Amino acid sequence: MRLAVALALAAVTAAPIAHAQTVQYRSRGGVEFRAQADTGGVARAEAALKADPDNVQLILALGLAQAAIRQYREAIETFSRGIKIDPTNAMLYRWRGHRYISTGQFDKALADLERGIKIDSTNYGIYYHLGVVHFIRGEFEAAAAAFSQCQRRAPEPNEFAGASDWLWMSLSRAGRKADAQRALAPITDTLKITTATAYWQRLLLYRGLSKPDEVVTAKDTADVQRATLSFGVGNWYLTRGEPAKAREWFEKSVASGGWPGFGFFASEVELGRMKK
Repeated sequence: MRLAVALALAAVTAAPIAHAQTVQYRSRGGVEFRAQADTGGVARAEAALKADPDNVQLILALGLAQAAIRQYREAIETFSRGIKIDPTNAMLYRWRGHRYISTGQFDKALADLERGIKIDSTNYGIYYHLGVVHFIRGEFEAAAAAFSQCQRRAPEPNEFAGASDWLWMSLSRAGRKADAQRALAPITDTLKITTATAYWQRLLLYRGLSKPDEVVTAKDTADVQRATLSFGVGNWYLTRGEPAKAREWFEKSVASGGWPGFGFFASEVELGRMKK
């Protein structure tokens, strides 16, 4: 009942910014989530591509502009157009795989990311999203292998924090608790985290430096932030053998309406598993 009410409220809240924009995802609770309005970025990218329609870099730029306003299905079509021109471009698979995750198409995401990593076995972004889709599918050992690569390859502290967070979750869910704790060893307060604040707040919980009811703060008002944080707390409870508390937090994640966040999709999947 709580989840149904929260989903209804999320739908009402989302309605004012959703009108006339394309439907991108329909949640398992029946809520439709839509793209945002273009403020000029997509139009400029389309104009540039029109002048040079076979330019893969311009195709990538258009897809990224579409994704920036949550036009994920349009971005998938754009990246698909690029793949027809250059089927060996790893970045096209990286981004299309990412946006397949963003629309709940996990099998297609896995196929793209596996294809991309065969083309470029050094690509951090492909490993990261490959880890995410394996985790959502419940393939925790495979997720851990991908995030282990990410932790070693992270280009800067924010990415390092995100990779370490997912690595801890993956190892914990795989039953490798000692390895999960070792994955936290490089995480220190000297890391300069500027954007990955949700992952940092979750890492504090894993490190025993905060309590679960301290992870989501009054400053965390953005929908994706709340979805991400809430999933992390729910997963933490699940690793501790407390499924009832985990469920409460997964429900909060979904009720946040932060559907572009990976935590939103992971929470939906976990709630589905709990019903079986």
